[in-house]
Amino acid sequence: MKNFVKELEWRGMIHDVMPGTEEQLMKEPVTAYVGIDPTADSLHIGHLVSIMMLKHFQNCGHRPVSLLGGATGMIGDPSMKSAERNLLDEETLRHNQECIKKQLSRFLDFDSGKPNAALLVNNYDWMKDYSFLDFIRDIGKHLTVNYMMSKDSVKKRLSGEEREGMSFTEFSYQLVQGYDFLWLYEHMGCKLQMGGSDQWGNITTGTELIRRKLGGEAFALTCPLITKADGGKFGKTEKGNVWLDARYTSPYTFYQFWLNVSDEDARKYIKIFTMLSKEEIDAVIEGHEQAPHLRVLQKLLAKEITVMVHGEEEYKKAVDASGILFGNSTSDVLKKLDEATFLSVFDGVPQFNLSRTDLPCDILEMLAVKTSVFPSKGECRKLIQGGGLSINKDKFTDVAGQLSSDYLLDGKYILVQKGKKNYYILKVE
Repeated sequence: MKNFVKELEWRGMIHDVMPGTEEQLMKEPVTAYVGIDPTADSLHIGHLVSIMMLKHFQNCGHRPVSLLGGATGMIGDPSMKSAERNLLDEETLRHNQECIKKQLSRFLDFDSGKPNAALLVNNYDWMKDYSFLDFIRDIGKHLTVNYMMSKDSVKKRLSGEEREGMSFTEFSYQLVQGYDFLWLYEHMGCKLQMGGSDQWGNITTGTELIRRKLGGEAFALTCPLITKADGGKFGKTEKGNVWLDARYTSPYTFYQFWLNVSDEDARKYIKIFTMLSKEEIDAVIEGHEQAPHLRVLQKLLAKEITVMVHGEEEYKKAVDASGILFGNSTSDVLKKLDEATFLSVFDGVPQFNLSRTDLPCDILEMLAVKTSVFPSKGECRKLIQGGGLSINKDKFTDVAGQLSSDYLLDGKYILVQKGKKNYYILKVE
């Protein structure tokens, strides 16, 4: 078995670890779990650190468990949010569970039948029929209010500037999460819980509950919360989360997110979000230092993680799509793009809406009258004559030429390019 703790240490993925954890993991195969909030039917890159911890855990010979917080997700964790969450109905919960398992299957082996094959569980399954009276009798009596109040997540909330305090529901969160650990310890022999550093209090509540109720020994390990070098929030863009599901974040946009991280962040992220060895990473960082303008570090990071999440084919499409804006791509590459990728590549580009009856149309009329790509026909004519106009990445050199439906991409778009960098989309409906 590989040393899991040492593997995470060199990758910068350990914030706190309970004494004895490393020794336990080197002694025998261990079952460990990470909790995931199932309030959406897709994970986003904020979940990736925990998922990579489980991936490394399995890679080191241990059994990973992904616990979907169907019950805890209905309450709201005081360490994470200032607002409580909405109750999900069971049908939505099951739908989200299936979608999340499909995504996790790209990282974890669920189906090999090996002793350390991954498991997916949902705490709703053991909480839904547990009565309140039984819970406070069986679980609540083992932990004092003093102990629960000592947790940083509770103290921060109670001393917050809003002075709104916290509800009993939120206060009880650590008890419910602690019971998850107890349940997994009893039913699956789970001895380790992992999560972000903000979860340390909740995780150690579980280890304490196991000790007090069963006299058992369990362990805790957390990773640092991922930050950006400029102080911005990791994984957030102007449009919100970067999702793993292509319906919400296209593979092209996903690829571009990683391609555009800073050098400092790339050096950190390539250790956390890839399975590359220390030797491979050291070599690529050294190569990057010698020619940072080539961005070999970002390119490798973007490749590794896009292939892991979306597969080799989508990665290649994303690279081809990147060449349209930033390289010397041809019209053949443009025509191969699906509509979602096309719109992702040209997100923010000015669009003009046209009717199908507007085609065919003289080029000067189309670009200077029906649309305002050019302020006048004279300017349009001048640029065409100077070789500066492209339609769908092909030079357009005929000032008397026409745009017809033959030019439509995906049956509805025409891409106009003025010079090297100015793009416009004609959308025909």
